[in-house]
Amino acid sequence: MILFAEDDRLNPTHVSMYLALFQMWNLNRFRNPVSINRGEVMALSKIGSLSTYHKCIRDLHNWEYLKYLPSKNPLKGSKVYMFEFETSTRQESEHLEEQEPKQVQVPSINTSNKEKKIKPIKQGNDKSRFAPPQSDEVKEFFLEVMSTSDQAEQFYNHFESNGWLVGGKAKMKDWKAAARNWIKRSEKFNSTHTERSRSEGGRLNTDQNKDYSIPL
Repeated sequence: MILFAEDDRLNPTHVSMYLALFQMWNLNRFRNPVSINRGEVMALSKIGSLSTYHKCIRDLHNWEYLKYLPSKNPLKGSKVYMFEFETSTRQESEHLEEQEPKQVQVPSINTSNKEKKIKPIKQGNDKSRFAPPQSDEVKEFFLEVMSTSDQAEQFYNHFESNGWLVGGKAKMKDWKAAARNWIKRSEKFNSTHTERSRSEGGRLNTDQNKDYSIPL
């Protein structure tokens, strides 16, 4: 930008912050004001210091590259008014709040005289994407549902070794549901095994055809 090139007050940090704010303005379809989050702006502009962040955004405000309205409420984000340097002269900052926000007209190629409505792009459903859990996460879940760390380790090792496939074929969609089924099957197996052991252990180890008239 010619305006930036002629301004000796600006340093690379100012330019980086302005470009980050401009990108957020672009995502807001060039509507003013833009609600900003300090963490997001610092991440986009690669600014790691809070003092540098506040200095840069106040410099841009004082030098009339934008208008910064800090929020005194921690639950509400601050607001920024971005200026349109190419289409008009700089607007007086004291009149910005009274004026309706302008929109930058983005030229588009139309194949007919009728205006075409832009359909929103459908985003993918993140729920359909399965992410394998960590072993500590599995143990924590098993303990929450009153199971044991050993069961959690067996469950994790089993599915980690087969690529988190259910039945060895289908991709797993919900590991917590699979864990609950694993616990139910384990409890049923242990219960059956315990009853069988008791029934076998309660029988004397003697020949059923023994003649009890023979003295011991």
